[in-house]
Amino acid sequence: MRRSLALFGMLGVAMSAQAQSSVTLYGLIDTSLMYTNNQKGGTNYQMSSGVESGSRWGLKGSEDLGGGLKAIFTLESGFSGTTGTLGQNGRMFGRAAWVGLGTPYGTVTLGRQNEPSADFVGPLVAANQWAGGIGAHPGDTDNLYVNSRISNSVKFLSQDYGGLRAGALFSFGGTAGNFSNNRIWSLAAGYNRGPLALGVSYIDTSRPNTALWDGTAGAAAISPNNTPIFSGYTSARTQRVTSVAGNYTFGAARLGLVYSNSRFEDLGSGAASAPIARYKGATAVFDNAEINFNYQFTPTLLMGVAYEYTRTHGAGDAHYNQVNLGADYFLSKRTDVYLTTAWQRASGIDSTGKAAVAALWPVAASSNSHQIAAALGLRHKF
Repeated sequence: MRRSLALFGMLGVAMSAQAQSSVTLYGLIDTSLMYTNNQKGGTNYQMSSGVESGSRWGLKGSEDLGGGLKAIFTLESGFSGTTGTLGQNGRMFGRAAWVGLGTPYGTVTLGRQNEPSADFVGPLVAANQWAGGIGAHPGDTDNLYVNSRISNSVKFLSQDYGGLRAGALFSFGGTAGNFSNNRIWSLAAGYNRGPLALGVSYIDTSRPNTALWDGTAGAAAISPNNTPIFSGYTSARTQRVTSVAGNYTFGAARLGLVYSNSRFEDLGSGAASAPIARYKGATAVFDNAEINFNYQFTPTLLMGVAYEYTRTHGAGDAHYNQVNLGADYFLSKRTDVYLTTAWQRASGIDSTGKAAVAALWPVAASSNSHQIAAALGLRHKF
C-alpha cells in the first residue's frame, strides 16, 4: 500500500512539473507570384517566398521556476518556401536563437534576437502590417522591416506599466583588444493603450557591415552590398538610427506616421568595399518619412495605402518616392490571400556616385528611375 501511495505521489509530482512547462512548434509559409516591370532592364515574372512575411518555423517554450521566475527560449529558422533553402545567410536558426528568464519586472534574454525597435516601432509601419517587404523603406536602412537580427546580444524588455514598456540591448563584438569593434547597443520604448500606439528607438552599431548585415555580396538582392541604395556606404565605421512612429485607430480605420534617421558615419573605415573617392571619410544620412492608412472593411478583408519619402544627403544626394497599395483577405484565422503592390521613383545621385535607380525589396534593382512590383500570395500559419 505504501509503495502504491509513493508511486502515485511520484507520478503526481511528475505530472505537476510537466504542467508547469511547455514547448510549442510553430511556423508560417508565405509564397507568392510576383511581377516586376524592370529588373536590370527586363520585365520579370517569378515565384517568391516571404514577400508579406518571412517563411519560418520554430520552437518556443517556458518552464515555471517558482517565485515569479520562468525559463524561456526560442529557436526560429527562416527558409525559402520556393526552394527549401535556409535564410539569414544559411544559419539554421537565423531568425532567433535565444534563452532567458522571465521575471516580475520583465524578460532578460541572451543569444541572437531582434533589437528593441522591432518590438516598439516595427509593428507601426505599413511593411509589417499589410504591405510586406516591398513596402519597406528604401534599402531598409533603418531596419524597421527587421531584415537584420543581432547575434551575441543581451536584451531586456520590461513589463507593461499602464501601457508603457521599454527595452534595451547590448551585443558583444568579441574582438580581443578592441571591445568596440562590431559592438551594438540599442534603446527603445513604447506606449500602447486604447486607440493610440507610440514607439521610439535608437540603435548604435560599430562596423555595421559585419556586425549587422553579415557583409555578404551574394545573389540575394536584399543584401546591402548589392542594392545601389546604400552599397557604397557599407564601409561606414558607425551606423546610428533613430526612429519614431505612431498609430491611431478610430473605428475600423487606422492612421500611422513614421520617421527615421539613419546615419552612415566615417565612410571607408569598415570591412567592406571602399566608397567612391569623393565619399571617403564623409557621412551619409537617410531621412525616411511614411504616412500609412488601412481600413478593415469586413472581419476578413483589410485594405491599405501608404506613401514613403526618403532623402539622402551628406555623401550622395538621392530622393526616393514610393507608394504602396495592398489588400489582405482571410480565408480562416490561419490562412490568408494577399495582394501587395509598390511603385518607386528615384532621382539624384545614389551611393555608387551614379544616377539613382529604383530598387524595391526583395527584387533586383531597376535599370532606370522607376520600378513597379506586385505580388499575389498565399500565407499559412501553423
